[in-house]
Amino acid sequence: MDHLEDTVSMMNSSDYKERFKAEFYQLQIRIGKLTSLLSAWAAGELHFQPKCSYDLLEAQLNVMKVYAHILSMRAEIEGIEL
Repeated sequence: MDHLEDTVSMMNSSDYKERFKAEFYQLQIRIGKLTSLLSAWAAGELHFQPKCSYDLLEAQLNVMKVYAHILSMRAEIEGIEL
């Protein structure tokens, strides 16, 4: 899954496992985008000036990665194939 739009039908599913997968995939997409933003910022390649500090966005990214790890552990316990 490369785009949030790819997860819409999963988010609307009545199956909680499908919604769980969608949440995980959406998080992975967002992690990728924030990682790209921070990399571009560090390289001086951003075409705009973010209002938040680099450190705040980096802290957000770290928390998102922890959450993704927790979802991965839950998926393993609950038998959800990601």
